[in-house]
Amino acid sequence: MDISVVVPLYNEDESLPELFSWIKRVMINHGFSYEVIFVSDGSTDNSWNVIEDLKKENPETVHGIKFRRNYGKSPALYCGFGAAKGDVVITMDADLQDSPDEIPELYRMITVDGYDLVSGYKMNRSKGDPLSKTIPTKLFNATARQVSGIHNLHDFNCGLKAYRKDVVKNIEVYGEMHRYIPYLAKNAGFSKIGEKKVHHQARKFGKSKFMGLNRFVNGYLDLLSLWFLNNFGLKPMHVFGFIGTLMFIIGFLAVCLVGGTKLYCMAKGIPHPLVTNSPYFYIALTMMILGTQLFVAGFLGELISRNSAERNNYQIEKTI
Repeated sequence: MDISVVVPLYNEDESLPELFSWIKRVMINHGFSYEVIFVSDGSTDNSWNVIEDLKKENPETVHGIKFRRNYGKSPALYCGFGAAKGDVVITMDADLQDSPDEIPELYRMITVDGYDLVSGYKMNRSKGDPLSKTIPTKLFNATARQVSGIHNLHDFNCGLKAYRKDVVKNIEVYGEMHRYIPYLAKNAGFSKIGEKKVHHQARKFGKSKFMGLNRFVNGYLDLLSLWFLNNFGLKPMHVFGFIGTLMFIIGFLAVCLVGGTKLYCMAKGIPHPLVTNSPYFYIALTMMILGTQLFVAGFLGELISRNSAERNNYQIEKTI
């Protein structure tokens, strides 16, 4: 199979028939063998019924996964990637803002140019999106480029991406990490990452589910988490143990200084208050305690990282 199109969705029943017709037309015109995998992420509207109808009309090309509740875009992509059979996997949003007409060129960049991953770049998105969305997005992308080291990508959030099959089968997308799939791919050894300018259309039905400050803050927290996990996920002792040991040593030296000063004064007959009356004694003692706790936290982190259970466990109600 040439192409698997994975479409995560939440309450997009109005756009699904038009989206599938558009994808189907592009595939037929270019002679691709393909499948479309719709992942309903706990939709509460008529989305699943629409997917079932599309399946009846196109039994060989339409597949669906239905979550019992809303988990998020990353879990939807994870399950869609697991079901994908195509040599090239393409993801797009279900709101018709991503154009299926971009698929042939994305496919060519993977199969001919040899990219492992190609990410879309919605250059004209600022014309249709509010400032509350575009300004945080620009700041977020600038930070993501610096942290990830992938300086040629301008739009990490773009849902329209193409992957070599090996990429999606060898990365783990969880939590809210869908924004950082290029970073995950790079960390997994798939370093040839490209970008394609794509057409961004105005939303035709409904409204965006990803707006506001919460989206902006979560993006940065997820980026910091991914950076930490990439650098210290399998060796937490290297960071917690180092900081804990450093704090303990500083605290211990401070206690020695306070105690030594007291002994010196006693030897010279110089009046000196009790050690326990000095605030520096308690500060030093606190540093020793915190240092010990951080060291133990690093040790426990090492144990957990070596015995972690599968975290991607989602309740799937139906699969067609």
